[in-house]
Amino acid sequence: MTGGPLTGLLVLELGQIIAGTYGGMLLADLGADVIKVEPPGGDLGRNPDQATVGRHSAIHLTMNRGKRSVAIDLKRDQGRTVFYDLVRHADVVVDNFRPGVVERLRIDYPTLSEINPRIICCSVSGFGTKGPDRDLRSFDLIQQAMSGHMSITGEPSGPPAREGIPLADLSGALFSVPAILAAVIERDRSGRGQRIELSMMETMTFLLTYDATVFLNTGYVPRAWGSAHAYAVPWQAFKTADGWIVVATREERLWRRFTAAVGCPELADDSLYATNVARVANRELLIPLLERVLIQRTTSEWLEIFRHEEVPAGPVNTVAEALDHPTLVLNHGIVEVPLPDMGTAQMLANPIRFGDTVVDGYGPAPNLGEHTRAVLRDLAGYDESAVVRLLAESVVFDHLPEEEVDASLS
Repeated sequence: MTGGPLTGLLVLELGQIIAGTYGGMLLADLGADVIKVEPPGGDLGRNPDQATVGRHSAIHLTMNRGKRSVAIDLKRDQGRTVFYDLVRHADVVVDNFRPGVVERLRIDYPTLSEINPRIICCSVSGFGTKGPDRDLRSFDLIQQAMSGHMSITGEPSGPPAREGIPLADLSGALFSVPAILAAVIERDRSGRGQRIELSMMETMTFLLTYDATVFLNTGYVPRAWGSAHAYAVPWQAFKTADGWIVVATREERLWRRFTAAVGCPELADDSLYATNVARVANRELLIPLLERVLIQRTTSEWLEIFRHEEVPAGPVNTVAEALDHPTLVLNHGIVEVPLPDMGTAQMLANPIRFGDTVVDGYGPAPNLGEHTRAVLRDLAGYDESAVVRLLAESVVFDHLPEEEVDASLS
């Protein structure tokens, strides 16, 4: 990765898998120097049995692109000393450990701020530092269930359903990015860093947005609607002659366009359906009627009609179809990223587009400990003999074949 508005920001990432790495990936995409500080066995996201691409996990290849890797045994005093020497030069430290872990390892904010008063520490945990569940193991599925999301996902008569992406993991990581950048701005004013706490439980419930507001003020408990909407009709998927299409007619003018487009203009003025309030109340009558109409043409035929009549609609694409969409193609939304063992892999480009700042490509996900020698030498200021000694004593690790070690020394 070269260029980017965050060039010069140095992040030490202790995070693992997704919740502790996706935010670092976004920062690296925007130019930050993100150094993964991994345990001797590496980030658990490296497991090649998960989402395998070649000899690697797609989780690792994606979440850790553009980062550097340093392997340190933080359970040893010498390892912590090495980490402290890196903290002296860093801006941010990120972790997604359970509460209490950073304190036990003596890498908590009070300790690190004594070393570097400008350091910003961001912790993403499952349930935060307060409450009866703070010490529980937390995974995406558990958070989707406990945050209420699984109760509003899926078909009305079906079992609880998880969202197809690890939204809980991603939400904690996503919120960490504006939090870190806001703390950097505040540090520029005050001269001091601070600690940031994020819990996946809170980020997921925060994403309930207006559904939470409705419940908190009316007592109405949201439920699953499938592809439909609780407050707008028609706003859902319909089966066509050869697939599925979604239609979204929130405003009355769009409802009128829709009824004309499907050849049922009389519905627009029918008292049962003339307003959205009426359509919501009478959806059980209206939806079967519309289903009988929309099944008569193919998806492409309906799309052509709806686009001509300016009715908001779209096909229900597979992932394969979505990744072949012209929007991605024309905006260079898919890029070639180098692989750790040479070659390249296709990945999605960061969707942020700057008018003036040039972001020139993405670096590969690092091999475990690939940059241990270089980072300790160039950032922490260790001479080569000190690095060799730490490697020999299994305080730090590079996990590199001899030929790569020779290349790193040149």
